[in-house]
Amino acid sequence: MIKVGASATSVFAPFILMPRFFTNEQKYATINQLHDERKGFFVRILAIDTSNQTLTVAVCEEKKIIGQYTITVKRNHSLTLMPAITQLVKDVGLTPNDFDRIVVAQGPGSYTGLRIGVTTAKTLAYTLKKELVGVSSLKALAANCVEVKGLIIPVFDARRNNVYTGAYEYVEGVLTAVIADRHIAMEEWLEQLKEFDHLYFVGEDVEKFRLQIESIIPNAEICDISQWQIPNGATLAELGRLAQPEVDIHHFLPNYLKRVEAEENWLKDHTSEVENYVEKI
Repeated sequence: MIKVGASATSVFAPFILMPRFFTNEQKYATINQLHDERKGFFVRILAIDTSNQTLTVAVCEEKKIIGQYTITVKRNHSLTLMPAITQLVKDVGLTPNDFDRIVVAQGPGSYTGLRIGVTTAKTLAYTLKKELVGVSSLKALAANCVEVKGLIIPVFDARRNNVYTGAYEYVEGVLTAVIADRHIAMEEWLEQLKEFDHLYFVGEDVEKFRLQIESIIPNAEICDISQWQIPNGATLAELGRLAQPEVDIHHFLPNYLKRVEAEENWLKDHTSEVENYVEKI
């Protein structure tokens, strides 16, 4: 059990390191050198997803899951994320500096959740001098559906009958985006999808739109496998293992897909909170 109420000092102390500063040329050269040196070697990954209600953190070496922490009940991710990382890293017998790469769900999803996950991942990657990889939250969800033939349609509720969604398909074993991630009215989205065969909708929020889906696309299949409906840290880690790292960590941002009213309100109320949060890490 992770003690969420631990003091800020005890929670963040393992991750406090003195930063080193590089010019852009040095930074890019270092990343390229790491890729050259790593050919034939395993990559140890810390994966983080706080893009929605589910919080999941995983530690993987290549394709092997070393440890994973997932909580699906609604909690304040800003309070639970760092304790989860700290405990998981300790439980698997590693230290923060043992990782080669930090992988984070980049969005779309909950505005606040994305800010927390991306800020944490950026800070860890920068202070520890590790690679940073962002992965689409929708792609990570679609990647759960490994046995599905046809188009996989991950869905996050964006309120007011709008959704964050996209269309993915496994092509020769590789998950490929067929329709790019987007923010769209559900009715409009379903009309666009009518021309496709073999549609498979996945995500906890799909149930809210079941009647709409069944009325417009009666032959569509809706996922009923509970493990596939939520983000999986190990799946996210694997996608991040195969992706190229960011070359400029400072300019890495969440992918919100739309300007939300909550963005301005959240920044007004939490600017100092975010600054303090980064300093603690």
